Amino acid sequence: MIFSNMVLIPKCKSRVILFLWLLGIIALLNGSAVEARIRRYKWEVKYEYKSPDCLKKLVITINGRTPGPTITAQQNDTIIVELTNSLLTENVAIHWHGIRQIGTPWFDGTEGVTQCPILPGTTFKYQFVVDRAGTYLYHAHYGMQREAGLYGSIIVGLPDGKSEPFTYDYDRNIILNDWYHKSTYEQAAGLSAIPFQWVGEPESLLIHGRGKFNCSTLITPSLDAGICNATNPDCEPFRLIAVPGKTYRLRISSLTALSALSFQIEGHNMTVVEADGHYVEPFVVQNLFLYSGETYSVLVKADQDPTRNYWITSNIVGRSAPKTPPGLGVFVYYPNHPRRSPPTTPPPPPLWNNTDPRLAQSHAIKARQGYIHTPPSRSDRVIVFLNTQNTINGNVRWSVNNVSFALPHTPYLIALKENLTHVFNQNPPPDGYDFQNYDIRIVQENKNATSSNGVYRLNFNSTVDIILQNANSMILNTSETHPWHLHGHDFWVLGYGEGKFDMFNDPMKYNLVNPIMKNTVPVHPYGWTALRFRADNPGAWAFHCHIESHFYMGMGVVFAEGIDKVGKLPSSIMGCGETQGLYRP
Repeated sequence: MIFSNMVLIPKCKSRVILFLWLLGIIALLNGSAVEARIRRYKWEVKYEYKSPDCLKKLVITINGRTPGPTITAQQNDTIIVELTNSLLTENVAIHWHGIRQIGTPWFDGTEGVTQCPILPGTTFKYQFVVDRAGTYLYHAHYGMQREAGLYGSIIVGLPDGKSEPFTYDYDRNIILNDWYHKSTYEQAAGLSAIPFQWVGEPESLLIHGRGKFNCSTLITPSLDAGICNATNPDCEPFRLIAVPGKTYRLRISSLTALSALSFQIEGHNMTVVEADGHYVEPFVVQNLFLYSGETYSVLVKADQDPTRNYWITSNIVGRSAPKTPPGLGVFVYYPNHPRRSPPTTPPPPPLWNNTDPRLAQSHAIKARQGYIHTPPSRSDRVIVFLNTQNTINGNVRWSVNNVSFALPHTPYLIALKENLTHVFNQNPPPDGYDFQNYDIRIVQENKNATSSNGVYRLNFNSTVDIILQNANSMILNTSETHPWHLHGHDFWVLGYGEGKFDMFNDPMKYNLVNPIMKNTVPVHPYGWTALRFRADNPGAWAFHCHIESHFYMGMGVVFAEGIDKVGKLPSSIMGCGETQGLYRP
């Protein structure tokens, strides 16, 4: 017998009580651990005047910042973002780029595909799990708002006790961007106009939200002195302070509206170790090429002369004789003064029209040994996407297989789940084009080009191959680089090639041994890129060119898979098109 609260109880019963008490303590501890792994953010999105490249203009900020706050979490944490739209006259939606949204397809943040937009003056709650460690992004996915400054990073670490296959001393984050002075409204109006008005080349390149526009090039620099001020602290160059001898993990991402970029740190090698959240078999570069929507981790050792500082540069590649000046930052060796400029001129960029090193980098990106996810040996379906530029009813459009994409007023996910078959075209877009007769190297009239909001319906759990085939645009001898991003999935990159894809011979060259998995990949000029993915994530998912103007002009598609397995849709994503009144909060 023992005493418990002065009451005599049998020893066997006391053991049961002690066991139950311990279970309760464990449950409490586990509950605390789960609660601690919920990361909560409250964001206010609004327009503010900022001068990222020294010229003052309206930009979209999150809690007064652009880039917005970095979301930092660990694998399997739950992220909750309460977003208040204070844009007053503009809707908004935010996409969590690279987060697969397993079990929460309605929080992918793609207006017109997975949700209705967030109305001015309202608050919307995004809630999702970050199921994989790596470097990811978030950005606006409504109209062309991303290029107005609404973007940021998501950094997901491994669970406690797990380690990565490389070591470093410090972890830093850099987002690269291009920057326009015209508003997104002006650009969209020009793209939709007859005659067509192209957005032109960006005025500046930003390194983590900072650039330098030459104010003296303004038409009336004296009158515009208040608008463009080279001494504005907003446009002080980005500086990364490095301790000599230390190794830095730089998470470098691109969210450009138009440009493909090269990135370099003067005099330093970079070892590529991660791409889009997957470990890469390490390889060394001096120039890292990035396409909009891509993320990389590189290791850089501060092993050069520590008595001086070094240039960080970004430059445009792949566009005709770029007029945009380079983005400049400074790699500062501690304890040198951060404002001390490097004693050299910035290093020259790669030739803008030399595709060889860019293609070589694409080929070099393989899955790291020990971290290979072997792809299925064959696919159930092959879809070839010919990237073309067309004129439809007088408007210049980008198209896939001569079909230009248009978003419906009722989001696809809701329409598919609720069987609202009349709100979008039920005829599927084509799986290919006239392979034998289409010449990808000449300007084609493409007289049969149409616009459609139909979707590709994929059998659930099937394996799908996508062949991205590039071609000449409507400009003679011009084939542009297109970075394609897939929502809700990662895909295996099976190969790249030059010229027209050969459906009989090129698949025999696929890398099925150690292909990298990514969510964003370029298709190079006059070339092809082959992807493979499993349609195993129930939902409706966008797949589109990540260049803002190109997607706005119709360069995208939507995949639907496993809709019957999608759970009950939250009422918060309703309110537009024919979803009005469908559910009540």
